[in-house]
Amino acid sequence: MKALLKEIRHNPLLWLLAFVPVVFAAQQLQPSAHTLLFVLSVLAIVPLATLLSHATESVAAKTGDAIGGLLNATLGNLTELVIALAALRAGEYMLVKASIAGAIVTNTLFMLGGSFLLGGFRHHVQEYNRVGARLQAGLLFLATIGLLAPSAMAKVDSAASADFTGKLSVGLALLLILIYGLSMLFSLKTHRELFASADHGEEGEESWPIGLALGTLAGVTVLVALVSEVFVESVQEAAKSFGMTPAFVGFIVVALVGAAAEMASAFSGARKNRLDMSVGIALGSASQIALFVAPVLVLLSYWIGPNPMDLRFWPGAVVMMLVATLTASLVTNSGRSTWFVGVAVLAVYVIFAMTLYLLPPRAQ
Repeated sequence: MKALLKEIRHNPLLWLLAFVPVVFAAQQLQPSAHTLLFVLSVLAIVPLATLLSHATESVAAKTGDAIGGLLNATLGNLTELVIALAALRAGEYMLVKASIAGAIVTNTLFMLGGSFLLGGFRHHVQEYNRVGARLQAGLLFLATIGLLAPSAMAKVDSAASADFTGKLSVGLALLLILIYGLSMLFSLKTHRELFASADHGEEGEESWPIGLALGTLAGVTVLVALVSEVFVESVQEAAKSFGMTPAFVGFIVVALVGAAAEMASAFSGARKNRLDMSVGIALGSASQIALFVAPVLVLLSYWIGPNPMDLRFWPGAVVMMLVATLTASLVTNSGRSTWFVGVAVLAVYVIFAMTLYLLPPRAQ
């Protein structure tokens, strides 16, 4: 506990943790002040993400970057899962699908590109385990095909019934979950030697005891999820005052804030030349959303939703997920990165963001 308090005292960014109770108090006192709640929730998520980053790095120091990246991706995705479950109970299936597609695109392009860019500014050329990156990119491509199949069938055959789409979505959900479980067995058990991290990380930073790090990860993840709920409740109304379209909010803003904790860890790891952890967080989080989170939401919709949810996405989401997946597959093929690779990946993300921001209301 002393290590945690020491970190808070010496890191001015963590002083923003004072906004965490302020967010909850403001929600009770001024529930209709959406713009205020939006700003406060963002200010609260930033220090929580920083704290989660340090805890994840401490765990990775004990378990290795591959497992550390997987752990961070898993805990970070709890935020998206909590947000999606709340929308699922309310029957807001369009918001659920937007958060799924937006998280996949944001993690694959913004988080990966930002890691390459920030790491490249500090290190001339960075190397990472190509086998691990190619596995994650391959899993993401496989998952994207599964998510796109119902949309493609509905587009090609207009006679495809809702009953057919629902049955196909359930079958795909079970298949994707099975593949995700087998990928964990492959990478963490039967062929774990293939995924060893490249030992280029910087030394000298004090890491927390494993018990404190795991406790902090669990506690901060819960707080991030709670603050994110406040954020989602206020962002739609606050977005109007900032001139943001609903498509931009769902795909870009919600996805960025929901992945703030993972981004802090990924960017910090890249700066310290621990690119295996950064790539593992970015691609691992995206593939986990596509292979596990989305299928679980489809199955849970039969119990907690007003109606069953399928995996049919609208054309714009289909195109962006596919392009993001192909981009990740191309740039991770060599196992080496420079800052300009990050610029190229981020440029694809900016193109999507500009399109969604300027999207005419009728097209949404």
